[in-house]
Amino acid sequence: MEKSIEQTFAELDELLEKLESPDTTLEESFACYEAGIKLVKACNDKIDKVEKQMIILQGGAEEDGDA
Repeated sequence: MEKSIEQTFAELDELLEKLESPDTTLEESFACYEAGIKLVKACNDKIDKVEKQMIILQGGAEEDGDA
């Protein structure tokens, strides 16, 4: 099941908390950073998909209004 944007943001928040912790090792920090980059990319992809759907819907609404 694909995560929602909100779930992805929650995971990013958890990673940030771990990165900010003084107890986090360098290796853990790198793993968190790598996971965070993947989550940000996934969010960007989802947002792009939603934006494209909105453009399509708005285009369809404009065409309906001209008829």
